[in-house]
Amino acid sequence: MLRKDQNWLSEFLRNYQLELEFYEDFGKVKKVYTDNGVFAVKTIPAKKGFDFIKNVQTLYQNGYNRIVPIFPAIDGRYGVLNQDKISYLMPWLPNEHVEERAERHQQMIRELARMHTLSVKDVAITKEEREEHYERTVKEWEEQKEFIREMVTTIENKWYMSPFEQLFCLCFYDLSQALTYSLNKMKDWFEVTKEEEKVRSVVTHGNVSIQHFLYSENGYGHFINFEQTKTAPAYFDLLPFVVKQLKTYPIQGEEIVEWIYLYLKYFPFKEGEMKLFLSYLAYPASCIKVVEQYSRKKGKQDEIQFCRKFQRQYWLLKNIEYIIMRMEQIEESKKKKEES
Repeated sequence: MLRKDQNWLSEFLRNYQLELEFYEDFGKVKKVYTDNGVFAVKTIPAKKGFDFIKNVQTLYQNGYNRIVPIFPAIDGRYGVLNQDKISYLMPWLPNEHVEERAERHQQMIRELARMHTLSVKDVAITKEEREEHYERTVKEWEEQKEFIREMVTTIENKWYMSPFEQLFCLCFYDLSQALTYSLNKMKDWFEVTKEEEKVRSVVTHGNVSIQHFLYSENGYGHFINFEQTKTAPAYFDLLPFVVKQLKTYPIQGEEIVEWIYLYLKYFPFKEGEMKLFLSYLAYPASCIKVVEQYSRKKGKQDEIQFCRKFQRQYWLLKNIEYIIMRMEQIEESKKKKEES
């Protein structure tokens, strides 16, 4: 396998007039030492690769350069196709810049907002498309609300509850409240935006993480791992990032609230965008998924495992609840200041 990789890398690097000396394997990335310096080589599915290269080029053309550059081959291509995969060449970033965790996250958030600002554009959307999305989402969420309501009623009529059923009943009120909040915010979003025929779209990273934000030798932070990039509303980046930070034991995520408002300082959401962000953030999808899985299981197998899974998702729900409570407080305070 090593010989095969070495032969392939040597052949790949000839597209860049480079000679391979040796390489190190870092999972999906290979660190290659050549006669003209050290580089990174990454291979991804071709289907993802074309959008990735197109969006990276868009960002460069719009003046955003805090992404790891892709070097063109001698024939001008930015990726070398090999059957159903595409490989590309980048500089190897040392990532030796030392700073506090909070400071590193803050710089990444500022760069994310700047990237969205430089790539933002209005995309046409019909009133019918907006209404269809709204009605489909509300129907699905209301069905889920009815499902958990019926399930808790069935369980409460039992003589004996299983450990999972007891846990579910204890958490039912918070789960129901989260769904109600999501539905109300979705309805508010539709009321605010139903006459609009445009939606703001940006080039998204697709997998925002501090592990995907590396530092060059001059100390500047750069995004890597753009393979999941696409053109979409900005919350497609911010929302998954926030949720990932909250997948932990119960916390009061004040630092995460600060990161959200740092992002909004540089890329402010419109009223409808904020309502939609809060709706999706509050939506307790992971809790409902575990309950649905449990309702389909047969017998008493994996009871402890289901309890653990649900407990973790309930912690996430409560962590999100704190973020939303703080955001509602902040937004209310801003509103009062504007009115006074």
